[in-house]
Amino acid sequence: MKPISILSFPVLCVLATGSQPARSTSPESDDRQPAPTVQRAQPKIAFSSKRDGNWEIYVMDADGRQQTRLTTSPSQDRFPVWSPNGRQIVFGSERAGQWELWVMESDGSRLMLLTTGIVAKGPRSWSPDGAQIVFESDRDANREIYSIRADGTRLARLTHNPAEDYSPRWSPDGTKIAFVSSRDGNREIYLMQADGGHPTRLSNHPAPDGSPAWSPDSKRIAFTSSRDGNREIYLMDADGEHLTRLTSDPAEDDLPLWSPDGTRIAFRSVRGENYDIEVVQVDGHRRTRLTATPEYDGSFTWSPDGMRLACISARNGYDAIYVLSPDSAAPIRLTTQQSLDPRWSP
Repeated sequence: MKPISILSFPVLCVLATGSQPARSTSPESDDRQPAPTVQRAQPKIAFSSKRDGNWEIYVMDADGRQQTRLTTSPSQDRFPVWSPNGRQIVFGSERAGQWELWVMESDGSRLMLLTTGIVAKGPRSWSPDGAQIVFESDRDANREIYSIRADGTRLARLTHNPAEDYSPRWSPDGTKIAFVSSRDGNREIYLMQADGGHPTRLSNHPAPDGSPAWSPDSKRIAFTSSRDGNREIYLMDADGEHLTRLTSDPAEDDLPLWSPDGTRIAFRSVRGENYDIEVVQVDGHRRTRLTATPEYDGSFTWSPDGMRLACISARNGYDAIYVLSPDSAAPIRLTTQQSLDPRWSP
């Protein structure tokens, strides 16, 4: 296929119960109770599949088990994104002839329409506190960036420019939104306050820049640029300073995505018609090609612990979800039907 174009679960505490023993005055005795047992829910993967006739949202365990359908609309539902606490999923749905933004609980309950007129494949990003979603819309005749609260209130237009503004990415500290705009004549990386105020251009080059991605500590931004003749991955500080070229090869490298610990960046590498996934250390060392098949490999997402990547591969003749380790190239297939849009839960 052609390419289309990261949150914690509730903590369950089990406390020891029963009558308290009588306290002894003997120094050798110790009546302290065992520490409470804390069990954390295992991460899951949300994805889209048309196994039941049209595109719907599903979730499954990280090993591919317990695949559960969450949506049952006759229209196509795609592009799931988990809330930071893992309790909700926002997604796009093509209903009434246009794409709409919907949200639901992570078990598929309490579906709610947030807004209409979204860009179907446009990136959308939760605020770190889970209160708002930022997204793209072309409802005003050109592509702009909007935000809306997760309860469907306070729809706000954040950018106001005749040029197109898109690819919004909320900073992990919640204070800024990085985005792409061509308002100054070519495509550049910009930064604005979370409420849309004080838009500032970060990159400045005649070649197009795009695909901004925040480091987990909000101090750096990875992005794509063609300034050296073909698309490569670059790094800069969040104020636009200290520009560094991270990749350098004849392939077209784009779509950077930081690992949860901020030490590595996964990206897509395109060689002709072949799309593969690679990982590189942020210091530019130890670049690893994770896939090397003539079929499409892409649409990747890091696991919360940074030990695995979920991705799409067409190596068996159709798009399916695989999991692979960033330290090896041994993908494990999780779905046996056509599937897209994998997104790991927090």
